[in-house]
Amino acid sequence: MTEEVQTREEDGVLIVTINRPEAKNAMNKAAAEGIAAAMDRLDAEENLRVGILTGAGGTFCSGMDLKGFLRGESPHIEGRGFGGIVQKPPVKPLIAAVEGYALAGGLELMIACDLVVANAGAQFGIPEAKRGLVAAAGGVMMLPDQIPERIAMELALTGDFITAQRAYELGLINRVVDGPALDGALELARRIAENGPLAVRISKQIMKESRGWPMGERYDRQTQLILPVFASADAREGAAAFAEKRKPNWTGK
Repeated sequence: MTEEVQTREEDGVLIVTINRPEAKNAMNKAAAEGIAAAMDRLDAEENLRVGILTGAGGTFCSGMDLKGFLRGESPHIEGRGFGGIVQKPPVKPLIAAVEGYALAGGLELMIACDLVVANAGAQFGIPEAKRGLVAAAGGVMMLPDQIPERIAMELALTGDFITAQRAYELGLINRVVDGPALDGALELARRIAENGPLAVRISKQIMKESRGWPMGERYDRQTQLILPVFASADAREGAAAFAEKRKPNWTGK
């Protein structure tokens, strides 16, 4: 793990922090490599159920490190894209905990996550056009999938910011909290971690992939993914725990 990215575990949750506060957590090559390594760890370690991506020093991420860009440095990882995540998010659920700004590449990192918790003072935007650039790390492609197309178009063409409340109203984020976003994200992560890990993983997979499935094949493709879940030891454990009025003991199998 690089110094630009720090990780810690808490109750089955892997907290991944972009640690470049002096640069508003602008994304450079080292930070992208650190995030990619953290995502590999999240998916590889069975005890980890959920990941949280956040930023140090009161800012989520201000985008690409433009100083590094001028030096010819790219914060893209082969096969993973910007920040080591936008083209290949983890298999397990990932929550963005946003303080301050999620701008440009920072917004693109955020929308690559599955869920978002933001402090009430957070701001969001893709201001690349103001710098003669394009939000090419998912902003102009993925944002219209997450909010109304005309609003996404306005954000892309004006480069203007929106508030956390407006982002919540648009459905871009899940929760707005008055306190630390990380606290809110941890509360949400723990609720997810209480559920069957296999069921959670496959539910995420189907929700992400099914939009691209031909309409006539959707249920057949879903069946192929869910049959192992219904035949799993966790499915039997979940039913037994319900009948016995106790918390289930998940094994992920």
